[in-house]
Parts: sequence; C-alpha cells; structure tokens
Amino acid sequence: MTYMEQKINPKRILFIITQSEFGGAQRFIYNLLSHLNRSLFEPIVAVGRDGGGEFTESLRNLGIVVYTIHSLRRDIDLISDLKAVKEIRRLIRATRPQTLFLGSSKAGFVGSLAAMLIQNVRVIYRIGGWTFNDPWPKWKKRLWIWLEKLSARWKDIIIVNNLRDFHQAKKLRIRPRKNIVLIHNGIDPYKTNFLSRDEARLKLFELIAPRWGKVFQTKNIIGTTANLYLTKGIDVLIDAARSLNIPDDCIFIVIGSGPEKQQLEAKIKKLDLGKKVFLVGQIPQAARYVPAFDIFVLPSVKEGFPWSILDAMVAKLPVVATNVGAVPEIIEDGKNGFLIEPQQPEAIVDRIKKILDHDSLRQELGIQAHQTVLFKFNLDAMIRQTEDLL
Repeated sequence: MTYMEQKINPKRILFIITQSEFGGAQRFIYNLLSHLNRSLFEPIVAVGRDGGGEFTESLRNLGIVVYTIHSLRRDIDLISDLKAVKEIRRLIRATRPQTLFLGSSKAGFVGSLAAMLIQNVRVIYRIGGWTFNDPWPKWKKRLWIWLEKLSARWKDIIIVNNLRDFHQAKKLRIRPRKNIVLIHNGIDPYKTNFLSRDEARLKLFELIAPRWGKVFQTKNIIGTTANLYLTKGIDVLIDAARSLNIPDDCIFIVIGSGPEKQQLEAKIKKLDLGKKVFLVGQIPQAARYVPAFDIFVLPSVKEGFPWSILDAMVAKLPVVATNVGAVPEIIEDGKNGFLIEPQQPEAIVDRIKKILDHDSLRQELGIQAHQTVLFKFNLDAMIRQTEDLL
C-alpha cells in the first residue's frame, strides 16, 4: 500500500480500556490520540462502564467515537467477563478494525480472547505495570501470571513502559506471537497547561477551607496526585505525615479519589491528622495543580511508569519516590530527586527534611528533574514509537 492509499484509507484502530477514570493507561491513550496522525489512522475507543467518565468526555472533545462496554469491569467476574467478550466480539465485527489496541490488564485478557475467537484482527496490548505485582495474596498473583501467559498467545505485540516489566515478562515467559517492546512514557514540557503557583495554591486552599478552615499560613505543601488504590501507598504517606514533627510548617495534600478513600480518611481521623493531611478528592486536569506543591512524593508500592512524576519534574519540583516500576529509570538518587524503598515512611520523612533544610538542594533537584524530562522522556518519541507499531 502506498502512502497516498494509506492517506485515503487510514487504518482503523479500536482501543479498549477497562475504566473511564483518568489513570495512567487512560492518559497514555489520550496523549497518543491527541497527536495521532489522522491521515494514517482512524481511532475508535471502547471503555468499560466504571470510572466516572472524565476520560470518555475528554476523548469525545477530541472528536473521537467512544463506545461503552457495559459488562467490562475491573474485578474478575466470570459471568460479566464472558458477556464482555461477547460485547467486544460484536463491536469488532461492527467496526472492523485492522488493529485492536488493549490498554489495561482486564481489557487485555477479555479483548484478546474476543479477537482470538474472530481471528482476523491484529492485537497490540500495552500494560502500564503487571497487575500480578499488586499487593495481593499469592493465589491471586499466580492467577494473573497464568492469565497473562495464556493470553499472550492471542496477542501480536506487548508494549511495556519500564525495564522491570520487560525483564519480568522474559523471565516468566510471557510470550506474544511477535515481540515485547519497551516504550517509555513521554510528556511535552512546553504544553503542560500548569496553573501558576499562587493560583494553584489558592484553588486548593479553597477546596480545603469549607471543611478544615483556613490554612493560608502554611509554608510548605507536600503533595501527590494519585487514584486512591492500595498500590499507591497513600497510607504510608499518612504515616510519614505523623512522623514529620514540624508544627504548622507543612501540610500534605493528596489530589485524587478511589476505593481506598474511606479507609484513608479513617486513618487520618484516628491519627488526629485532620489539620495536616488533606484528601481533596478528584479534580479535573489534576496535573495543573502540581505547581502548588513544594515537594512531590510518590509513595507507591507498585507502578509502571507514573505520569505524575513527569508532571512534578516538569514543574521543577524536588521529587521523593519509591524504587518501583520505571522510577529508577527516571530518578537518579540525589541528582534529580530522591529514591527510597517502598513502605518506608521514615525514609520519606528524612528526605523531606533534607530538602526543606537546604534551599539550594531543592532548587538543584528541580532543575535537574526538568532537564531529565526534556532530554529523556519527551512526548514525540513516545508517539513516534507507538505509531511505528501501529
């Protein structure tokens, strides 16, 4: 096929993802589709019914057709999953894509099963962190390893976004029909749409004030953005807040919501941290508020390649992050941030104090972080590498 023929008949790509919340997998697809060459590719997206709909609305604002797969849910449920397979089969037959692009663990299994039963569509699966690395019981981890190994036979290409997942796939013999490819996440540091520091802080304080009273006197904000899942380690961040003995000098703000919210709020209340730790809930375009923070902490116990770190680094914030997923590929300890082991609140406290005590260190970490994103994790490279596979 010539270039002109491709231009007249763009390749149709059906993207399927499990939830409509704006997590890492959704952000990858959104960034990709925002820059995808529409003369070569015609994207269609199908999303499970859970998640709030922010991702779905954002795609429709791009002019992309979005379908809902009503039976596609995050948790394993045999009846719902079989129904989801049937829904996806019908959608594949109706839309007739050349390529099926699966963007999360659950969609990866049921979507590739549906494609296997049809046998006339190419399958690309992108995983942003193997789900069997979640803090689950051994039986559940083993189940997901088996599911990934089984369904790999129904996929042509698997994309991972960090070296740990790449090597883990090789070790566990997760083998697609063709290849496993490493593509790092990327961001355009010149199109972040950040609020100014003062505006971002003012808006966050407005969210806090009705429930907790005025906190404008605070000097430093330790912050993070995360969907509130167990893997994000927000409970560890709360433990760090309890141990950071700097009265009236620091507060902790977490932007995001999720299934762990009630448990985290209960912990904050139990530890009497209601004036120190604030869960402000889900905010559309949460990354815009990152400049409000003085230090960014990623306390996760499991990650793939966290977009939130890139946002913080572009905002020139000093970053304290756990040694999980792609983080050691991004953070060089002591140079462009601090790298710590998971579930170590005292280590978080130690690095926060070090940054707060040395303004020159804070500035240098922020500058080096920005340079790292600029030269190593740019959006154009991520788009180009993905388009090449498509």
